[in-house]
Amino acid sequence: MATTTSQGKQFTLFMVGLTAVCAGIAFSDSGAGKLALIVGAVAVIASLWGFFKIKPLEGKTGGGAQPAIMKLIGVAVVLAGWLFVLFGLHLTASVGARMVTSIVGFAVSIAGIFFVLVPAANKNAIWKA
Repeated sequence: MATTTSQGKQFTLFMVGLTAVCAGIAFSDSGAGKLALIVGAVAVIASLWGFFKIKPLEGKTGGGAQPAIMKLIGVAVVLAGWLFVLFGLHLTASVGARMVTSIVGFAVSIAGIFFVLVPAANKNAIWKA
């Protein structure tokens, strides 16, 4: 997953810390759970700081500057699809209608990803330069 050893170490620390945080939340009523939550949070923060420190050592990124408005529109379309599903589930008790609203909302979200976000990301891609 990581391209350098330092990225791999920071990613491993992040995943271990995140797992400890989740375990700490699940068992927050016990002393060991609270300890796991604190130790996990410290590990996550340490890994994020490590990622921040190694960021300048990376080379040129694979994508250039993309148009921000297209990305925002894409995110809005994806969220609109998700909200359509969310509100559609609460509007009716019929299983068939819930399935229809879920499928339509999912289709709107997928369309936002494939037809708005991907072209926005590829607009100024490095391989087009």
